[in-house]
Amino acid sequence: MNKVILLNARPVGKPVLSDFKFIEEAMPVAHDGQVLLKTTYVSVDPYLRGRMNDSESYIPAFELNKPMASGVVAEVIESKLAGFEKGDFVSGHLEWKEYQCHDGNGLIKVDPNAADLSAYLGILGMTGLTAYCGLLEIGKPKAGETIVVSGAAGAVGTVVGQIGKILGCRVVGIAGTDEKVEMLKSKFHFDEAINYKTTTDMTAAVKAACPNGVDVYFDNVGGAISDAVLANINRYARIPVCGAISLYNNTSVDVGPRIQTTMVIKSALMQGFIVSVFADKFPAAIAQMSTWLKEGKLTYAETVVEGFDQIPQAFLGLFEGKNEGKMIVKI
Repeated sequence: MNKVILLNARPVGKPVLSDFKFIEEAMPVAHDGQVLLKTTYVSVDPYLRGRMNDSESYIPAFELNKPMASGVVAEVIESKLAGFEKGDFVSGHLEWKEYQCHDGNGLIKVDPNAADLSAYLGILGMTGLTAYCGLLEIGKPKAGETIVVSGAAGAVGTVVGQIGKILGCRVVGIAGTDEKVEMLKSKFHFDEAINYKTTTDMTAAVKAACPNGVDVYFDNVGGAISDAVLANINRYARIPVCGAISLYNNTSVDVGPRIQTTMVIKSALMQGFIVSVFADKFPAAIAQMSTWLKEGKLTYAETVVEGFDQIPQAFLGLFEGKNEGKMIVKI
């Protein structure tokens, strides 16, 4: 039998395990024009929380009693589709199933000899592309400027910081534990890092860490942390808004400082984005990041949870700060 994970209920506030449901179904059989895939790695990402709501967004909501889906690396077990052979590995947006058939549309072959397979869900996948395109296309950092990254110890944040350093910027990260702060400075070479959970005055802490002010703020979290950073932005600051994980589980509208006056006074740019709008930049971005990886200028962190049954728990762990870098489930 084939294990499948469904959306069982729409979360109210923070998701819980009962919002997911495990079922078993008959093993799929590949027909002409299809490949049979065996799931190898599953990506769990904060944006999936929004898809669990029945509300309009930039991507359709998950349907109740239908399979969840996310980025997946899978092995081709059987192929009846030209261009794919048994033993190939592919990445794509796939359902949370141990095995599934697919028509190949949207699947990308990946080379297990060029990089670890999990990297194609992280630094060489959506995560890396989000960091690279958001920072370069919206943030437009210049050598000597200061970049602040919130959610800096996460999958996107660690890559943003490293790219900033490669480009000659001062990089300051914000994270939630002393261990993550140390990791940002030692492994990823951030110039400074702040533990927001032990800091009583974030506005002052950002000012101290950024004596020349903030030129680029890569925002992954929103909320009070972002309020503190925005209080320290320079004239013509650029603010790519990648996510707002601190707000995703709110059951009422969050009210914070009104930022319009600051934006006008500083002539600042704030732009939200989803990575797919930069699809034409992907080939060049992957080529550049692959080069940096080979040169040792980029590295990455992963939190790997093992077992298909652990996918929901790994997802919930994102909202408890249990990941360092990319959260991935190995099947």
